[in-house]
Amino acid sequence: QVQLVESGGGLVQPGGSLRLSCAASGIAFSVYTMDWYRQGPGKQRELVAAISSSGNSNYADSVKGRFTISRDNAKNTVYLQMNSLKPEDTAVYYCHGTKPWSINNYWGRGTQVTVSS
Repeated sequence: QVQLVESGGGLVQPGGSLRLSCAASGIAFSVYTMDWYRQGPGKQRELVAAISSSGNSNYADSVKGRFTISRDNAKNTVYLQMNSLKPEDTAVYYCHGTKPWSINNYWGRGTQVTVSS
């Protein structure tokens, strides 16, 4: 059974930091491309950051320079370090994994991030 379980969300003041984690089980984690998506209130789900199996990463323009995605294949975990948070970063953040050259992809249930003073 495949599971992606996010953690680390919460309430933070503008300018603060949070680190999200996503623990994967039931998949060959090291070969998967892992992503973080988010969905803000009244908005569509959007891609925030992605990291390939080889460690190459890319980011949405809105988070470049503030967010960092990383992975630890030994722990089957992907992280999203979020710094200089803004109120517009408020959203439910979802972990997503895709097996290259396959239709297999999986979603976590999400973790709420609220940036407010």
